[in-house]
Amino acid sequence: MTKYDYLIKINNISKVYKMGTELVFALRDVSLTIRQNEYVAIMGPSGSGKSTLMNILGCLDSPTSGQYWLEDRDVSQLEDNELAAIRNKKIGFVFQSFNLLSRSTVLANVELPLIYSGLNKQTREKLARNVLTEVKLDDRLTHKPNELSGGQRQRVAIARALVTSPAIILADEPTGNLDSKTGVEIMQLFSDLWKQKNTIIVVTHSDEVAAYAHRIIKIKDGLIESDFENINPLI
Repeated sequence: MTKYDYLIKINNISKVYKMGTELVFALRDVSLTIRQNEYVAIMGPSGSGKSTLMNILGCLDSPTSGQYWLEDRDVSQLEDNELAAIRNKKIGFVFQSFNLLSRSTVLANVELPLIYSGLNKQTREKLARNVLTEVKLDDRLTHKPNELSGGQRQRVAIARALVTSPAIILADEPTGNLDSKTGVEIMQLFSDLWKQKNTIIVVTHSDEVAAYAHRIIKIKDGLIESDFENINPLI
């Protein structure tokens, strides 16, 4: 629990896009609170608004109206460079497509967010090694992404998300490019990270992925359709 009693609080968030002469409401007056060390799944079909909500929570986009408080800061009206600084410090991203640099080693990929933090190379390398050990890839430090399996590449992406000790791990369809067995292994890793007091938000259309979360928020037509506790999460 933070000293604010929440980690994320969004109040009456709307996102409107102009398509020619038409206004498209991706989100409509959405409010929710997420506390530290929650494990939340955000679900919804294509076009429901879940990706728009993810982009706002991840400081990749700003709402048209409403407020977004991340810890003690209203980030809803920040400029792009300020949002970039928040992303680098507070949010670790895990994407379906891994988003790794193909010509860089595993170690260099994980170090990357720390370069923007201004840390020296020795410190960056130590922190990157530590998180790669945590995700059981300390024997793959010098490998390139194309020398790894899909599951190993996603573990590298998770290590990269963890390396800045972010307030939030935000995962977008993290098993989308993996076979079912590897997907289960990755979701078990997220459960382990939650047990280590990380706050995890997973955006997914998959019931199997959402089943690991302790709270499930369903979005439909830009509105929160339901928000409930998952009393028997998978582990």
